Amino acid sequence: PLEIVELNTNPDGTFPKGRPDPFVPENRTEFTELVSSTGADLGIAWDADADRVFFAADGGLFVEPYYLNTILIEKMLSKYPGEKVIYDPRYSWALIDEIEKNGGKPVLCRVGHSFIKEAMRSENALFATESSGHTYYRDFWYADSGMIPVMQVLEFLSEGNVKLSEAVREVMQKYFISGEINSEVADKEGKMAEIGQKYQDGKQSTLDGIAVEYDQYRFVVRPSNTEPLLRLTVEGKTREIMEEKKEEILKLIRS
Repeated sequence: PLEIVELNTNPDGTFPKGRPDPFVPENRTEFTELVSSTGADLGIAWDADADRVFFAADGGLFVEPYYLNTILIEKMLSKYPGEKVIYDPRYSWALIDEIEKNGGKPVLCRVGHSFIKEAMRSENALFATESSGHTYYRDFWYADSGMIPVMQVLEFLSEGNVKLSEAVREVMQKYFISGEINSEVADKEGKMAEIGQKYQDGKQSTLDGIAVEYDQYRFVVRPSNTEPLLRLTVEGKTREIMEEKKEEILKLIRS
């Protein structure tokens, strides 16, 4: 049985507390503080239409979807070994590790509903994860769901008799991420070409923006389709490297 403590569950279309999107860091404070102050074992937060879900571990630690997705990968592939799993290019190392460790086949796809769903059908993939909190399931008509991951996480923690903080501790100590950082630029294509030139000695991909990979870090710079923005994400094998490269690349983007 679950003991539930509610937060902001009364519908109000004026959104007095701002945009209902837990992916935005400043929108998480009340949520994570309540998890901490009540001593809850788990916090669950949906966005406005509940197609994305986010989790806080015991103690109020917000668990980025990137880390949480490793639990879903283990859960799904334990039941369906050998299947394909779709992931997006923003963060990948931990996901590839987890997919391959559990006997699955990782398939890279560019960011976006239409691309993910098309890839799932063409690859007959078991499910797909996005760093934004979307999770798609073949057995759910290739659609994304904010409810299925909740049931899977609850089942995972209950069966293993573990806390969420324990379940994600190893991966959070192995890979460090920056979050998605937006920068306004006048010439998106020109700046991306400049980035590609500067980091030409790395392993590059242009599937979705430009992704560059080195032994100790990788990063992705993606242009917004609707705004004069470049979106940067950095992944490192130490926090120091991630922070150093984040600042280095941001300086180049914003110069």
